[in-house]
Amino acid sequence: MKNITATLLFVFLATTPAWSQSGKPTSAADLAAYRGPDRERLLVEGAKREGKVVWYTTLAAVQNKQLATTFEAKYSGVKVEAYRAGSSALVQRVLNEAQARRHIADAIETTLPGLLTFRDNQLLLPYTSPYLAAFPEESKEKGPGNLVYWTIDRESYIGFAYNKNLLGAADVPKNFDGLLKPALRNNLGLSGDDTGARSIGAMVKVKGEEFVKKLKEQNIKAYMMAGSALTQLVASGEVPASPSQFYSATNVAAMKGAPVVWVPMDINVVGAGGVAVYAHAQRPHAALLFADFLLSPEGQKLLEDLYFGSAQKDYGFKRWYPEKEGTLAQYEQALEKWHKLLKEIIRK
Repeated sequence: MKNITATLLFVFLATTPAWSQSGKPTSAADLAAYRGPDRERLLVEGAKREGKVVWYTTLAAVQNKQLATTFEAKYSGVKVEAYRAGSSALVQRVLNEAQARRHIADAIETTLPGLLTFRDNQLLLPYTSPYLAAFPEESKEKGPGNLVYWTIDRESYIGFAYNKNLLGAADVPKNFDGLLKPALRNNLGLSGDDTGARSIGAMVKVKGEEFVKKLKEQNIKAYMMAGSALTQLVASGEVPASPSQFYSATNVAAMKGAPVVWVPMDINVVGAGGVAVYAHAQRPHAALLFADFLLSPEGQKLLEDLYFGSAQKDYGFKRWYPEKEGTLAQYEQALEKWHKLLKEIIRK
């Protein structure tokens, strides 16, 4: 009996991770999965030894600076080096650096297509966080062993916005069908970039392609600019209304006195940003600490103060994440189709 017990004990010890024997994680993967009560202390101590976190993000400079400043004030001795680029440029930079084995990034915060690309190229470190339970399941990209590849930390919602000096209350659409109202003919503008195409995608999902083609009768004009830039044209009255408007940009303009109002549609496209940890992070303690910070109540409040929505909250309208309909390739194929439909219905 003693021999059997000794053998079983040997097998258990031989197959148990080293950190569970010592009580402390000994690798980046172990650290990312660590759920011990001293997790925060370990991360803070390790981050201070590392001295900084290199953060790659698509957040605007003024926004990432506010987040970085608050993090540095909370964790004295841990600097944030932020690199900011558009989503396509950020993806290419990370892929190029990974191929060259120049591992610079520690934490990554970007939109879902980029995160899907990094996941598919095995460039993300699955992690846990004490704040994950507060987020709905659809906002977390599941990884192995109850870990996640990323968690959505910010959301931007695309719906309908209008200039209330130019459009009467009776003519404001409450759903996609309302976009066909006669009063909206010659009065609608659409963003000509992915924002507008994704708006078309939402209409296709709810009403079908034939409905979208009917919108050609409304004589819609396309503007080759982001939805947030188009908001300024709605505010000025150059464009009376648009179904490709961000909730955040509209509210910011309204708070500054612009006569603009945002209205949700049947479903509202979510432009989501997620926080992830780079698989080859040179400073894993700082990267995980920074991820925890963005997902914490404090981090979420900061992002809401920057006019982003939180995946944790119900704002009274239906969200839609286009990227979660299938694979990245399927999303890109659908986006191309939506762009084609957009071109078909706009004023020439």
